[in-house]
Amino acid sequence: MTALNRLDRFAIRLGRLTYRGKEATGTPIFEQKRVDLQLGLDIASFVANGRVELVVLVAGDSDLIPAVKKAQEEGVLVRLVHGPKTTYHQDLWDEVDERQEITPSEVSQLLLGSPK
Repeated sequence: MTALNRLDRFAIRLGRLTYRGKEATGTPIFEQKRVDLQLGLDIASFVANGRVELVVLVAGDSDLIPAVKKAQEEGVLVRLVHGPKTTYHQDLWDEVDERQEITPSEVSQLLLGSPK
């Protein structure tokens, strides 16, 4: 996480991990909370202050749709960067202006620092 915080124009929003019980197999179930609201507030704040022209979401939760719509109303372009179909909510995918799937190959290239 420290390396990510050091990237230019990059922010991490940490939530809270909440215990939700156990699966039938006995495996504990945890759910991350509060991150969507933090992201939505960031988007609304940046848009309201005219500080952004493009919002890039690396998240897949449909709870972000109101923030996406607000950004679009203000003329801000919203791009969803996502993994395979199971990693994002279809309603969010439908709402954004642009979509970019990030593949394992692209992630490897980024980690290795090699050009495409």
